[in-house]
Amino acid sequence: MMEDAKMMRLREIGKNTIAEALGMELTEIGDGEVKGKLPVDSRTHQPYGLLHGGASVVLAETLGSVGSHFLVDGTGKGAVGIEVNANHVKGVREGWVHGHATLVHRGGKLHIWSIDIRDDNGDLVCTSRLTVMIVPRRG
Repeated sequence: MMEDAKMMRLREIGKNTIAEALGMELTEIGDGEVKGKLPVDSRTHQPYGLLHGGASVVLAETLGSVGSHFLVDGTGKGAVGIEVNANHVKGVREGWVHGHATLVHRGGKLHIWSIDIRDDNGDLVCTSRLTVMIVPRRG
């Protein structure tokens, strides 16, 4: 599938999801690599005016899950996140955070992704690891 077709497909399946509600944008999809960004604003703030850690986790899990989706697309299989962890290392009050997911392990049943999230200055905000289970597609 061409990159433009992937992005069009993502826009279709991303409608009415948490990613759309938070203003997330996917910017690059490759084999074993996905990039995206998330605004730091009232949609993603916690009560102290900082980026909510859960918003960072949503970005991390979305990037890895999208990557796994396209790795198994067309095989009759689907990809579902089964474990995610995150270390929040820096607060952000405004601008954007940029996630970069890299495939660490591509097995027949599990994919493991490493995701780093950085602020507009390139400083590390969060580092995360996602495990995705590859399952038979339903429906």
